[in-house]
Amino acid sequence: MQDPCVFLSCCHKRRMGKLVAIILSAIVVMCCGSQVRSDAIDHRYKAGDLVPLYVSKVGPFANPSETYRYFDLPFCSPDYVKEKKATLGEVLNGDRLVSAPYKLEFLVEKYCEVVCRKNLSREEVSQFRTATKMDYYFQMYYDDLPIWVFIGTIDRLDTAGSNERFFLYKHLKFNIFFNKDRVIEVNAQTDNRHVVDLNEDKELLVEFVYTVKWKETGGAFEERMKKYLMAFLPINLDIHWFSIMNSCITVLILTGCLVTFYMRVLKKDFMEHTYDEVFADDQEEKGWKYILGDVFRYPNHKSLFAAVLGSGTQLFTLTILILILGLVGVFYPYNRGNLQMALVFIYAITSGIAGYSSTTFYHQLEGTNWVRNLLIAGCLFSGPLLFTFYLLQTVAISYKANAALPFGTVLVLFLLLTFVAFPLLVLGGIVGKNSQTEFQVPCHTTKCPRDIPPLRWYRGVLPQMALAGFLPFSVVYIDTYYILATVWGHRIYTIYSILFVVFIILLIATALVTVALTYFQLAAEDHQWWWRSFLCGGSTGLYVFGYCFYYYYAEAGMYGFLQTSFFFGYMACICYGIFLMLGTVGFLASLFFVRHIYGSIKCD
Repeated sequence: MQDPCVFLSCCHKRRMGKLVAIILSAIVVMCCGSQVRSDAIDHRYKAGDLVPLYVSKVGPFANPSETYRYFDLPFCSPDYVKEKKATLGEVLNGDRLVSAPYKLEFLVEKYCEVVCRKNLSREEVSQFRTATKMDYYFQMYYDDLPIWVFIGTIDRLDTAGSNERFFLYKHLKFNIFFNKDRVIEVNAQTDNRHVVDLNEDKELLVEFVYTVKWKETGGAFEERMKKYLMAFLPINLDIHWFSIMNSCITVLILTGCLVTFYMRVLKKDFMEHTYDEVFADDQEEKGWKYILGDVFRYPNHKSLFAAVLGSGTQLFTLTILILILGLVGVFYPYNRGNLQMALVFIYAITSGIAGYSSTTFYHQLEGTNWVRNLLIAGCLFSGPLLFTFYLLQTVAISYKANAALPFGTVLVLFLLLTFVAFPLLVLGGIVGKNSQTEFQVPCHTTKCPRDIPPLRWYRGVLPQMALAGFLPFSVVYIDTYYILATVWGHRIYTIYSILFVVFIILLIATALVTVALTYFQLAAEDHQWWWRSFLCGGSTGLYVFGYCFYYYYAEAGMYGFLQTSFFFGYMACICYGIFLMLGTVGFLASLFFVRHIYGSIKCD
């Protein structure tokens, strides 16, 4: 597999557009310059060398956002705790790497090596019992290979679960596989025969021990992460391909219906219009041809409308770049936190796109207060996101969880928004303001708008949005489950090729459905289609947010105020972003369609 850093660097050296080259250069520095590596740069060791082992976090297995530092629980603590310097992505991911109390030298076997003898107080026993009851696990990294271990076990004496006994594991077995001078695989096992009874509130003397076994293997170092990839892929990959085939068939049927409709109905409308012009110039038009003098009348709140299009364009660009990076392997499991870091940096870099798109369209709509428009575009998505972020940070701080970011990280994010995102937003706005592009329309707009005839209830905004979002959501709902299981679980999503195909199908379905509903709206002589097409296109985001409730209560098994607030808080922001992005796609598709049909008839 080609190194993604080399791939992106080669792309940069080719003759690209200036903006694309700048963005890719920043991504190369950001993602490839911050890859997390072992303390040994080449991962090669000699017999007796100390291979780095770090503990990362501990927390309930069902609540991925509720994690704490490893030594928040009264484990054996080494004399000197070394903290590994974390990247921005690792901090955002909740990783707090510190040196582990276990010493695993290369090719050195150990049997029942004592870590420490610890006298647990009543409070510490109660703390371990509560953690065991909540299915706490801890995560470690050995030579950058992840390890997950539960801290204890529950013995249920009856099926009702009313009589439970809690035990703490005190013996950890490491099985390490090597090939020559490199570590290929590692796993840790607990021993049910060596446990500590935690059911009584009394002091306990516990001897924590560990065993290390080394086994030679023929596995290649370059393929050692495949175990983790395959372990967290969907159980049956055929489900994904069946979903894609189903989505493709759905889109093809929809396309066929629209093409047939276009060939018959619209062609008939064009012929009737031509006939009326030749033989009956005084005959009054009807349907969508009747409102040709109003169809390009600027929408209400055009500053806000231009801002939502600018923000949607930025999020669309962000999504495309993230998918491209996923396709070339930048988010390989070695690079912990690279996805979170890429989202932050690319969002800041693409702020110029939001400013340019917003002010350009606002200028085309003959707007004058471009500064207000630019500020609205800059705050439209980042405002709710930052408000949610600081609100959830308050919750995390009250829980003393790893999700509470250090002050330095918050300062970095603030500086990034202040000195990168905001200047690029203003720069893009200035360029858009000075652009000389005009809004191209095939028909002149009359001075007085026509009255819209009374419409049936199903032609209202809410029924149309409900109809518009159903089909695109049916295209992505299967992948939505796996994405949620990755973001809010312990799976690793690696099939970005399938995700990219599904995203393209989603865009096509959104565009086709929005265009069809826009035509029916115009045929009913309702010329206020601008906001309607945006709302109908973005309604898929509302369906995704509704699915989040089903996933949380029926599939995830998450619980607790911290996890609930993080899940619904950040998912609300993500679905809001989907709403803006697909709303922009729906409007642009409708605008292209409306220009085409009115450009095909003679407009006086």
